[in-house]
This record gives sequence, structure tokens and C-alpha cells, in this order.
Amino acid sequence: MAVKVVLLDDEELVRGGIRLILDADPDIEVVAEGGDGSVAVDLVTKHRPDVVLTDIQMPRVGGLEVTRRLAALPEPPAIAVLTTFDLDEYVYAALQHGAAGFLLKDTPPRELANAVHVVARGEAMLSPRITTKLLATFSASTAAPQARSRVAELTAREREVAVAVAQGHSNAEIASDLFMSQSTVKVHLSRIMAKLDAANRTQVAIITHDAGLA
Repeated sequence: MAVKVVLLDDEELVRGGIRLILDADPDIEVVAEGGDGSVAVDLVTKHRPDVVLTDIQMPRVGGLEVTRRLAALPEPPAIAVLTTFDLDEYVYAALQHGAAGFLLKDTPPRELANAVHVVARGEAMLSPRITTKLLATFSASTAAPQARSRVAELTAREREVAVAVAQGHSNAEIASDLFMSQSTVKVHLSRIMAKLDAANRTQVAIITHDAGLA
């Protein structure tokens, strides 16, 4: 079954280019697009996409507010923000509010399509290099006490998995490094997200970093 995508960007040329790239992948279907975040909830409610790609900066309603609105839905789609710069305070805020990751607008076509599949699987769309740089640049020290309180609820094994997630490792890499099956990794991740009150693995990475574990 094809991954259903809703695309939001106020620049029609950019939107059209991204759509052409995604439509070239037989396992991706762009079901709707819009030029402003104000239509995000309506489009998601109508088309039930697996993934929403949203520009971080749009004239009326930008990607940060889109992320907030969609994350509040009963069954939110995976959200990835599009940006011109690899480090942006708005991007970090979007990650904190539930976005699974971000894409640079100059991402090569093959990587763009692959990123959609990655985020549709529930994995973070951040490379280890970008994850480390992003968290180190924007993570607020004021969040540390709350983060430490949350991670205190984790078992030793769950902490190992959380640290691996914060380092940008995939489920397959975590399974190999910690000598467990990928299904066991998924079980641990579900428990970790519940205990940390995290919407996705990107938020797990942020909280783990804020707690000083990674």
C-alpha cells in the first residue's frame, strides 16, 4: 500500500517540484497539497495521510502551528518540516511539538522519497550528525530537571534504547548493537514513549539529551 502524503508549501514551484519527485515513487501517493497551513487540519481529516510535509515558514499559518494542530488530532499523521536551513529555532520547536524530523529543500530526489518512507515507518528523519548538532545547539538547560524526572521511570534496558535513539540509530541498528530483535526494540520504544510522554522517537531523543544521557 502506497504511503499517502499531504504537502504544504506556499511556493507553488517548490510544491510542484516536490510533488513530481514523490509521484515518481510508485509507493508514494501525494493525496493533497496546500499553500498555507490553515488548510492542514481539513486536508488531513479528509484524506487521512500517513505523512504531512510542511514548510516551516508560510505567510499565515506556518509549520510550527501546523505541527501543534495536527499533533492534537486523535490519530495524527507523521509530520516532517521543510526548511531552507539545516538548523533553525522554529525547526527545533516543531520537533518538540511532535514533528518526526525535518528535510532541507535541496535534499536530493532519492533521499527525499526515502525520507518519506522512513518517517511513515515511525522512525526519526534525522541523521546522527544533524541530531547531535541540533540538540546541542537548541536544547534548553531549563528542560533538564523535568527530563531527568521523566527518564528516572525508565528501566536500564529502556535507557540503553533511548540513548541509541538519541544518537540517531535506526531500529535495525539498535537491535544489532543491543542483541535483540527489531520487534523487541519496538516494544521498548512504545514503553519509552509512554513513560516519557513522547509523541515519537524524535521527542525521545530530545528528552534523553536534555536529561544528560546522550
